[in-house]
Amino acid sequence: MIATEPVIVSRDGAIVTLTLNWPERRNALSVAMRHRLADAIEEAEADRSVRALILTGTGEHFCAGGDLTGMHVESVAEGRERMRHAHRLIRLMVGARMPIVAAIEGWCAGAGISLACASDHVVAGAEAKFLASFGKVGLLPDLGLLHTLPARVGQARAREMLLFAEALDAPRAEAVGLADRVVPSGTALAVARERAAVLGALAPMTLALTKAVLADGLEEALARERDLQSALYLTPDHAEGKAAFLEKRPPRFGEGS
Repeated sequence: MIATEPVIVSRDGAIVTLTLNWPERRNALSVAMRHRLADAIEEAEADRSVRALILTGTGEHFCAGGDLTGMHVESVAEGRERMRHAHRLIRLMVGARMPIVAAIEGWCAGAGISLACASDHVVAGAEAKFLASFGKVGLLPDLGLLHTLPARVGQARAREMLLFAEALDAPRAEAVGLADRVVPSGTALAVARERAAVLGALAPMTLALTKAVLADGLEEALARERDLQSALYLTPDHAEGKAAFLEKRPPRFGEGS
Protein backbone atom coordinates (compact mmCIF):
# COMPACT_ATOMS: atom_id res chain seq x y z
CA MET A 1 0.00 0.00 0.00
CA ILE A 2 1.28 3.45 -0.87
CA ALA A 3 2.11 5.86 1.92
CA THR A 4 -0.66 8.12 3.22
CA GLU A 5 1.16 11.15 1.83
CA PRO A 6 2.55 10.23 -1.61
CA VAL A 7 4.51 13.49 -1.68
CA ILE A 8 5.78 15.34 1.40
CA VAL A 9 5.74 19.11 0.91
CA SER A 10 7.95 21.24 3.14
CA ARG A 11 9.16 24.82 3.02
CA ASP A 12 12.24 26.66 4.22
CA GLY A 13 12.02 30.36 3.44
CA ALA A 14 11.61 30.83 -0.31
CA ILE A 15 12.43 27.19 -1.13
CA VAL A 16 9.84 24.40 -1.27
CA THR A 17 10.95 20.76 -1.13
CA LEU A 18 8.83 18.01 -2.70
CA THR A 19 9.75 14.54 -1.46
CA LEU A 20 8.50 11.40 -3.21
CA ASN A 21 7.28 9.20 -0.38
CA TRP A 22 6.95 5.49 -1.13
CA PRO A 23 10.26 4.11 0.16
CA GLU A 24 8.98 0.52 0.28
CA ARG A 25 8.81 0.63 -3.53
CA ARG A 26 11.88 2.84 -4.03
CA ASN A 27 9.50 5.76 -4.61
CA ALA A 28 7.94 4.27 -7.74
CA LEU A 29 5.92 7.00 -9.43
CA SER A 30 2.29 6.12 -8.75
CA VAL A 31 -0.74 7.90 -10.19
CA ALA A 32 -1.43 9.44 -6.77
CA MET A 33 2.15 10.65 -6.53
CA ARG A 34 1.98 12.18 -9.99
CA HIS A 35 -1.22 14.07 -9.20
CA ARG A 36 0.09 15.34 -5.87
CA LEU A 37 3.36 16.49 -7.42
CA ALA A 38 1.47 18.44 -10.08
CA ASP A 39 -0.84 20.00 -7.49
CA ALA A 40 2.09 20.99 -5.28
CA ILE A 41 3.92 22.63 -8.17
CA GLU A 42 0.79 24.55 -9.11
CA GLU A 43 0.44 25.73 -5.52
CA ALA A 44 4.06 26.89 -5.47
CA GLU A 45 3.63 28.56 -8.85
CA ALA A 46 0.76 30.62 -7.48
CA ASP A 47 2.81 31.80 -4.49
CA ARG A 48 5.18 34.50 -5.74
CA SER A 49 7.23 34.26 -2.56
CA VAL A 50 8.42 30.77 -3.62
CA ARG A 51 11.64 31.18 -5.58
CA ALA A 52 12.86 27.60 -6.11
CA LEU A 53 11.76 23.97 -5.78
CA ILE A 54 13.72 20.87 -4.76
CA LEU A 55 12.61 17.41 -5.85
CA THR A 56 13.93 14.41 -3.94
CA GLY A 57 12.92 11.00 -2.56
CA THR A 58 12.41 9.44 0.85
CA GLY A 59 14.89 6.78 1.93
CA GLU A 60 17.78 5.45 -0.11
CA HIS A 61 16.44 6.08 -3.62
CA PHE A 62 15.13 8.93 -5.73
CA CYS A 63 12.66 7.04 -7.94
CA ALA A 64 12.95 3.54 -9.38
CA GLY A 65 10.47 4.17 -12.23
CA GLY A 66 6.76 4.07 -12.84
CA ASP A 67 4.39 1.99 -10.73
CA LEU A 68 3.70 -0.96 -13.04
CA THR A 69 1.24 -2.48 -10.57
CA GLY A 70 -1.05 0.49 -11.18
CA MET A 71 -0.60 0.55 -14.96
CA HIS A 72 -3.83 -0.93 -16.36
CA VAL A 73 -4.73 0.36 -19.83
CA GLU A 74 -7.33 -1.47 -21.90
CA SER A 75 -7.96 0.93 -24.78
CA VAL A 76 -6.27 3.67 -26.77
CA ALA A 77 -8.66 6.17 -25.17
CA GLU A 78 -7.57 5.07 -21.69
CA GLY A 79 -3.94 5.32 -22.74
CA ARG A 80 -4.38 8.83 -24.07
CA GLU A 81 -6.12 9.90 -20.88
CA ARG A 82 -3.32 8.44 -18.78
CA MET A 83 -0.76 10.34 -20.83
CA ARG A 84 -2.79 13.55 -20.59
CA HIS A 85 -2.55 13.44 -16.80
CA ALA A 86 1.15 12.54 -16.89
CA HIS A 87 1.88 15.42 -19.25
CA ARG A 88 0.25 17.87 -16.88
CA LEU A 89 3.11 17.18 -14.44
CA ILE A 90 5.86 17.54 -17.05
CA ARG A 91 4.40 20.75 -18.46
CA LEU A 92 4.32 22.20 -14.95
CA MET A 93 7.91 21.18 -14.22
CA VAL A 94 9.43 22.37 -17.48
CA GLY A 95 7.24 25.45 -17.67
CA ALA A 96 7.41 26.49 -14.02
CA ARG A 97 8.55 30.06 -13.47
CA MET A 98 10.83 28.92 -10.64
CA PRO A 99 13.84 26.63 -11.12
CA ILE A 100 13.68 23.01 -9.95
CA VAL A 101 16.69 21.25 -8.46
CA ALA A 102 16.66 17.44 -8.30
CA ALA A 103 18.51 15.81 -5.38
CA ILE A 104 19.22 12.20 -6.29
CA GLU A 105 20.49 9.33 -4.19
CA GLY A 106 20.34 5.66 -5.18
CA TRP A 107 18.29 4.63 -8.20
CA CYS A 108 16.94 7.12 -10.70
CA ALA A 109 15.30 4.90 -13.32
CA GLY A 110 12.48 5.01 -15.85
CA ALA A 111 10.02 7.71 -14.81
CA GLY A 112 12.61 8.84 -12.26
CA ILE A 113 15.05 9.79 -14.99
CA SER A 114 12.21 11.65 -16.73
CA LEU A 115 11.63 13.68 -13.57
CA ALA A 116 15.35 14.41 -13.26
CA CYS A 117 15.57 15.60 -16.87
CA ALA A 118 12.49 17.79 -16.46
CA SER A 119 14.33 19.54 -13.61
CA ASP A 120 16.71 22.43 -14.21
CA HIS A 121 19.67 21.27 -12.13
CA VAL A 122 20.62 17.74 -11.03
CA VAL A 123 22.68 17.01 -7.92
CA ALA A 124 23.58 13.34 -7.50
CA GLY A 125 25.11 11.38 -4.66
CA ALA A 126 28.25 9.44 -5.56
CA GLU A 127 26.42 6.10 -5.46
CA ALA A 128 23.46 7.22 -7.60
CA LYS A 129 22.61 5.18 -10.70
CA PHE A 130 20.68 6.32 -13.76
CA LEU A 131 18.74 4.01 -16.07
CA ALA A 132 16.31 4.68 -18.94
CA SER A 133 14.70 1.24 -18.88
CA PHE A 134 11.46 1.78 -20.81
CA GLY A 135 12.33 -0.71 -23.54
CA LYS A 136 12.51 -3.48 -20.96
CA VAL A 137 8.77 -3.13 -20.36
CA GLY A 138 7.82 -2.60 -24.00
CA LEU A 139 7.14 1.14 -23.74
CA LEU A 140 8.35 4.39 -25.24
CA PRO A 141 10.47 6.70 -23.08
CA ASP A 142 7.82 9.06 -21.75
CA LEU A 143 7.12 12.05 -19.52
CA GLY A 144 8.88 14.17 -22.11
CA LEU A 145 12.16 12.24 -21.98
CA LEU A 146 12.54 12.08 -25.77
CA HIS A 147 12.78 15.88 -25.63
CA THR A 148 14.54 16.52 -22.32
CA LEU A 149 17.24 13.82 -22.44
CA PRO A 150 18.73 14.82 -25.83
CA ALA A 151 18.58 18.44 -24.68
CA ARG A 152 20.77 17.47 -21.73
CA VAL A 153 23.22 14.95 -23.17
CA GLY A 154 22.94 15.27 -26.98
CA GLN A 155 21.38 12.95 -29.53
CA ALA A 156 24.17 10.35 -29.58
CA ARG A 157 24.30 9.81 -25.81
CA ALA A 158 20.51 9.87 -25.56
CA ARG A 159 20.23 7.27 -28.31
CA GLU A 160 22.68 4.98 -26.52
CA MET A 161 20.91 5.35 -23.17
CA LEU A 162 17.41 4.84 -24.56
CA LEU A 163 18.19 1.94 -26.91
CA PHE A 164 20.58 -0.10 -24.76
CA ALA A 165 18.96 0.65 -21.37
CA GLU A 166 22.31 0.32 -19.57
CA ALA A 167 22.80 1.88 -16.15
CA LEU A 168 25.13 4.86 -15.71
CA ASP A 169 26.89 5.44 -12.42
CA ALA A 170 27.12 8.96 -11.03
CA PRO A 171 30.58 9.84 -12.41
CA ARG A 172 29.54 8.71 -15.89
CA ALA A 173 26.26 10.62 -15.60
CA GLU A 174 28.22 13.76 -14.75
CA ALA A 175 30.64 13.17 -17.61
CA VAL A 176 27.84 13.00 -20.21
CA GLY A 177 25.87 15.91 -18.73
CA LEU A 178 23.03 13.99 -17.15
CA ALA A 179 24.07 15.05 -13.64
CA ASP A 180 25.34 18.58 -13.05
CA ARG A 181 27.12 17.89 -9.77
CA VAL A 182 28.21 14.68 -8.07
CA VAL A 183 28.64 14.95 -4.32
CA PRO A 184 29.43 12.51 -1.48
CA SER A 185 26.67 9.99 -0.85
CA GLY A 186 24.04 11.23 1.55
CA THR A 187 24.71 14.92 0.85
CA ALA A 188 22.72 15.43 -2.37
CA LEU A 189 19.80 17.10 -0.60
CA ALA A 190 22.01 19.45 1.41
CA VAL A 191 23.89 20.51 -1.70
CA ALA A 192 20.63 20.85 -3.62
CA ARG A 193 19.43 23.29 -0.95
CA GLU A 194 22.59 25.35 -1.43
CA ARG A 195 22.15 25.38 -5.20
CA ALA A 196 18.44 26.23 -4.91
CA ALA A 197 19.33 29.17 -2.66
CA VAL A 198 21.70 30.49 -5.33
CA LEU A 199 18.97 30.26 -7.96
CA GLY A 200 16.38 31.76 -5.63
CA ALA A 201 18.48 34.91 -5.26
CA LEU A 202 18.51 35.59 -9.02
CA ALA A 203 16.05 37.71 -10.97
CA PRO A 204 12.88 35.57 -11.12
CA MET A 205 11.56 36.89 -14.44
CA THR A 206 14.91 36.27 -16.13
CA LEU A 207 14.90 32.68 -14.88
CA ALA A 208 11.29 32.14 -15.96
CA LEU A 209 11.85 33.47 -19.48
CA THR A 210 15.09 31.51 -19.88
CA LYS A 211 13.21 28.33 -18.95
CA ALA A 212 10.44 29.21 -21.40
CA VAL A 213 12.87 29.50 -24.31
CA LEU A 214 14.65 26.26 -23.36
CA ALA A 215 11.26 24.47 -23.36
CA ASP A 216 10.76 25.05 -27.11
CA GLY A 217 9.88 21.76 -28.79
CA LEU A 218 8.39 20.08 -25.74
CA GLU A 219 4.76 20.31 -26.89
CA GLU A 220 5.46 18.58 -30.20
CA ALA A 221 7.33 15.81 -28.38
CA LEU A 222 4.48 15.31 -25.90
CA ALA A 223 1.89 15.14 -28.69
CA ARG A 224 3.80 12.36 -30.47
CA GLU A 225 4.45 10.59 -27.19
CA ARG A 226 0.75 10.57 -26.33
CA ASP A 227 -0.18 8.99 -29.67
CA LEU A 228 2.57 6.36 -29.69
CA GLN A 229 2.54 5.36 -26.03
CA SER A 230 -1.24 4.94 -26.09
CA ALA A 231 -0.79 2.28 -28.77
CA LEU A 232 2.17 0.58 -27.08
CA TYR A 233 0.17 0.04 -23.88
CA LEU A 234 -1.93 -2.49 -25.83
CA THR A 235 0.90 -4.52 -27.39
CA PRO A 236 1.92 -8.08 -26.44
CA ASP A 237 5.45 -6.80 -25.80
CA HIS A 238 4.25 -4.44 -23.09
CA ALA A 239 2.16 -7.19 -21.50
CA GLU A 240 5.21 -9.47 -21.53
CA GLY A 241 7.55 -6.75 -20.26
CA LYS A 242 5.25 -5.91 -17.36
CA ALA A 243 4.74 -9.59 -16.47
CA ALA A 244 8.48 -10.25 -16.60
CA PHE A 245 9.21 -7.25 -14.35
CA LEU A 246 6.64 -8.31 -11.76
CA GLU A 247 7.82 -11.93 -11.89
CA LYS A 248 11.48 -10.83 -11.69
CA ARG A 249 12.57 -12.66 -14.85
CA PRO A 250 14.01 -11.64 -18.24
CA PRO A 251 11.32 -10.67 -20.77
CA ARG A 252 10.72 -12.82 -23.87
CA PHE A 253 9.70 -10.33 -26.54
CA GLY A 254 8.22 -11.34 -29.89
CA GLU A 255 8.94 -9.90 -33.31
CA GLY A 256 6.88 -7.15 -34.91
CA SER A 257 4.34 -6.93 -32.06
